[in-house]
Amino acid sequence: MYGAVKPLLFRLPPETAHDVVVHLLEASQRVGVLGAMGRHFVVEDPRLQTEVFDVSFPNPVGVAAGFDKNARVPRALAALGFGHVEVGGVTAEAQPGNPRPRLFRLPEDQALVNRMGFNNQGADAIGQRLASAKTPEIPVGVNLGKSKSTPLEEAADDYLYTYERVGDHADFVVVNVSSPNTPGLRDLQDRGPLETILGTLVDAGASPLLVKVSPDLHRDAIADVVALADDLDLDGIVATNTTTTRDDGLQNPNRAQEGGLSGKPLEDRATELVRFVAERTDRPVVGVGGIFTAEDAYEKIRAGASLVQLYTGLIYEGPTIARDINRGLLERLERDGFESIEDAVGADLE
Repeated sequence: MYGAVKPLLFRLPPETAHDVVVHLLEASQRVGVLGAMGRHFVVEDPRLQTEVFDVSFPNPVGVAAGFDKNARVPRALAALGFGHVEVGGVTAEAQPGNPRPRLFRLPEDQALVNRMGFNNQGADAIGQRLASAKTPEIPVGVNLGKSKSTPLEEAADDYLYTYERVGDHADFVVVNVSSPNTPGLRDLQDRGPLETILGTLVDAGASPLLVKVSPDLHRDAIADVVALADDLDLDGIVATNTTTTRDDGLQNPNRAQEGGLSGKPLEDRATELVRFVAERTDRPVVGVGGIFTAEDAYEKIRAGASLVQLYTGLIYEGPTIARDINRGLLERLERDGFESIEDAVGADLE
């Protein structure tokens, strides 16, 4: 069915198409079809169930931050078969983000470029929505970003404000200092400011608390973030965010657009970063970047990812992607003699 709808959606500007899809998912939550959707899309099998940072996940495949910025459709995404969703990025202040157009397709490359700029309704509104909405049957994480107007030296208080309004309604929270689309944000990945931000949240009781890293960081800097996560006893690391680099092999002219690149061109780099992080810590790793198929997800799991997330793959592959990946993971577990997805985590690490 998506094969028939996709050409129509791809005739629309990318952000318009995204808004249409989110409105349709919202409608599905209102009209009582989630049960029927779940019977079609959800793969239930105890071998896929996993417990990560003391949270139970029905399967390891989640929706990455950026798709459901305002926490509008977690229940619909659960009905599509996802095992968790990370909403946001949420900022202390409501903000419109960068001027449109700010989202670009690269179909030949199976990629997207975005420079959205944390467009969202703000921590107060999203916190209220999370508090009042019906609880989905999957864990919901919240991605915390910095408000654009907040000076870097006041970032810790900005993140704390957001956490205090969404934290009670989140199954986990992720500190995002690695988006390329907020001026100066990546400077917060340096150990000093990052330690201040994370330490402030730890002192506030944030748990489970994870940090999301950029694929553009030098490996020594990533190792420093991993060491800081160990020092502060964080609950996990998300690897990775989008990249500002462009490989020579990209074909679509939108490769020249400013912003973060996601999708297939990031796949191998993200998998290697998952491996790099997993080799240096026992803390759970969430693998993100270029996941379109079961094999893509399985490679990240074997490289050390306890959970995986996708966004661009959903745009290109459509609503069956979680079902297809979970079915494929079960085939690979059986092929390789693993009794559960947890047994496969880190299987390729030396």
